[in-house]
This record gives sequence, C-alpha cells and structure tokens, in this order.
Amino acid sequence: MLMALFKTILAFAITILTIIIFTPLGILAFFLSLIGLRRLTSYCIYKIVQVWAKIIIATTGCTVDVRGTENVPAKGGICFVSNHVGLFDIILTIAYAGHPFGFIAKKELMYLPFINVWISILGGLFIDRKNIRKAINTINKGIKRLQNGSSMLIFPEGTRSKGEGLLPFRAGSIKLATHSLVPIVPIAITGSYEVFERHYRVHAVPLSIVFCQPIFTANMESEERRHHLIDRVKACIEEELLEKNRQG
Repeated sequence: MLMALFKTILAFAITILTIIIFTPLGILAFFLSLIGLRRLTSYCIYKIVQVWAKIIIATTGCTVDVRGTENVPAKGGICFVSNHVGLFDIILTIAYAGHPFGFIAKKELMYLPFINVWISILGGLFIDRKNIRKAINTINKGIKRLQNGSSMLIFPEGTRSKGEGLLPFRAGSIKLATHSLVPIVPIAITGSYEVFERHYRVHAVPLSIVFCQPIFTANMESEERRHHLIDRVKACIEEELLEKNRQG
C-alpha cells in the first residue's frame, strides 16, 4: 500500500510540475501556430507531451503491450477511434500513437487551469453536448482540422466503460471521420481503469494498446459510410478485446 501511495504522489507531482513548467512554452507554440507554423509547433509540442506520457507510464510501473503502430499512416489527417476504459487511455495514446492529435473534451474541462490550456495547445476541442447547435459547431471545427491534415481522437462510447467491456457506440459518434473522409485507425485498449481509478491509488498493472489496420473512407460509398462504418469500426475493436481476453 505504501508503494502504491508513493507512486500516486510521484505521478501527480510529475504531472503538475510538467504542466506548470511547460505551459509558457506551450503558449508560445500556440501563438507561433497562428502565424503559419502550426504543423512544426504541433509536432514539437507533441514530442514533449509524448515524453511526459512515457515518464508517467514508467512511474506507475505498468507494463505495456503495444501492437500495430505500423498501421498508423505516416502522413495526413487520421481519425483515431478508441474504446474508452479509463482516464489513462489518453496517456497511453499520446505515448504510442506517434502522431500529434487533438481530442473532443467535455466543456467542463475548459474551466480547469493549465489543463484547459494544454487541451487547446494539443488541438483539442471542447464540446457542449447539451447544446446541439454548439456541439455541431465543435464537430464541424474537428472535421475542418482533419481535412487540413491534423489528427483527432474520439471515444464513441461517450463515457468510460471502467473495464466492464465495450459499451454501445453513440449514433453519429464518428461524424468526424465520415464527413472528413480521412483514414480511421481503430484502437483497442485494456487495463487502463485499473491503473488508478479502481482504487484511487496507482497500481502497476499490465496494459495493452492495439492500433488496428486503418479503414480508408475516401473511396467508400456514402451509404456504407453513413450506415455501416460505425459497425465496422466497433467490430475491429471488439475483435482485439476478445483476443486479449482469450490470451488471459
């Protein structure tokens, strides 16, 4: 228990210190992106955050089984679509995606100091699900970013499964991909809820993140994109989760 408590304190201390120390650099990068250096600054910031994510993972003592990184396209916008087990999902994806990406965050995170700044710096967008007009506007911004070559991460379950299996995908949850016509890379994650949220102390547990083969949407019939794509993405993730369960 003492070791778990120590890891918890250390992980939080590293996170807070990193956020505070690098926030001025992040703000500078944000302003540089406004004058036409967005891609360069986005890549540099991602590399910093990637190193931070790997340090946090090392601090927890977790072992990570990473597979399928060769499936992530090297260029162009990508829509990562992942199951959502726990809060650690984003740290895992940052550490191993090898690609800068933003993500759709609930609007409440907009009011958290430093966290809100970094979500914006990384290309994240805040969504108000209770306001349909604002939610549609946020989705449209995400579509434009994908079309301009940036990448986004979405969690179509809409909430964390807490390790209880794959939840239903929300209708319209992958509109970012269907409207932008960029490749989709499904991601299957296991174990992340057990790192901290199960007992609210950091525990060293086995984790897994699998990047499935990309699904190219540009040449799909519109009917297939609208009505069958979400089932195809879910099937890819579900297959990997079942395979992981079979392996123990």
